[in-house]
Amino acid sequence: MRAAIAPWERAELQAWLRLSLTPSIGNAAARRLLAHFGSAPAIFEACATELQACVSVAQAAQLRHPPEGFEQAFETTWQWLHAGTQEVAHALITLGDPRYPEGLLHTADPPLMLYVLGATRWLNQAGALLGWQRSLAIVGSRNPTPQGADNAFEFARHLACQGWSVVSGMALGIDAAAHEGALAAASSVLPTVAVIGTGVDRVYPRAHKQLAHRLAQQGLVISEFPLGTPPIASNFPKRNRIISGLTRGTLVVEAALASGSLITARTASEQGREVFAIPGSIHSPQARGCHALIRQGAKLVESAQDILEEFSDYTPDAQSAGGESAAGLAEHPLLQAMGYDPVHVEILSDRTGWSAAEVQAQLLELELEGHVGRLPGGLYQRTGQA
Repeated sequence: MRAAIAPWERAELQAWLRLSLTPSIGNAAARRLLAHFGSAPAIFEACATELQACVSVAQAAQLRHPPEGFEQAFETTWQWLHAGTQEVAHALITLGDPRYPEGLLHTADPPLMLYVLGATRWLNQAGALLGWQRSLAIVGSRNPTPQGADNAFEFARHLACQGWSVVSGMALGIDAAAHEGALAAASSVLPTVAVIGTGVDRVYPRAHKQLAHRLAQQGLVISEFPLGTPPIASNFPKRNRIISGLTRGTLVVEAALASGSLITARTASEQGREVFAIPGSIHSPQARGCHALIRQGAKLVESAQDILEEFSDYTPDAQSAGGESAAGLAEHPLLQAMGYDPVHVEILSDRTGWSAAEVQAQLLELELEGHVGRLPGGLYQRTGQA
């Protein structure tokens, strides 16, 4: 993964950013447009009539003109992408990027773009965000008991020592304790990931300035919200689907009945992911949310080992057994170049440096194996198997 987008991609970045910032164009409408036109730049080359094949008349009219303040937003984003250092890189990962997190891609509402900053060693690895099968979300109360904070820290530290990525929301309380535990493990296998509800250039809460700095130095900080986005209450429940979508399961350490952590647990369940909860005292208000989850079918856990045993089917040997693994497929150079958008042979030839004949031969092989599908207009796209 590059620390910044190369200059020749400036026009493409403009198109993606404009698509994401156009009023009334949500993720679902954006995905329809991308599927129909094949790329973000092609959307803005289409006339209003062509756009109306995917969106309403009003939406088509808005797409025909850059949103207010777009030029400034673009320049801010462009400068931010190039402001990464040797230690901390900046990146913008779009839905069509082969580096887009696999687990998140298969959720009902994947973000159109992810702003990412973090340790260069993670951002330079194409698979750094694809390790969702060895990732666990740890969430909970912003006002935990001392025991709850200790539990979050120790569970996260143990999981990170076992090569798991700990994902949380950098909020006060349980989230912070989980990040601290993962950082204390100094795991070099997968990073700890903070999914935040502001722009990645903002720190919220302010008390976490040092934690945010350490996460950027040693892990990853991710947001779907544009740079400069301040803390807005409605954005925090929205980001919870990303926390659960990046992971194989969600652990709720402590939560009151009205806790936002229960939203994360619900989205995890809706996404087909496992939900775990730590029981507590029947007299503690902070345990009632966990007890409610357990009554609803969440798995009761008393140690981090309980979680590892639940996922005992996922081992390095099991992953590589039975032929080519998903990780192996992700490393195929043509699939890396393809990303997840429909793409033409000529574009693949440009991206790989291969001749058109060589690209077509490789595409045929991948198509016969069921990893690539052929679309009208000479386009190709990954299938769900890839």
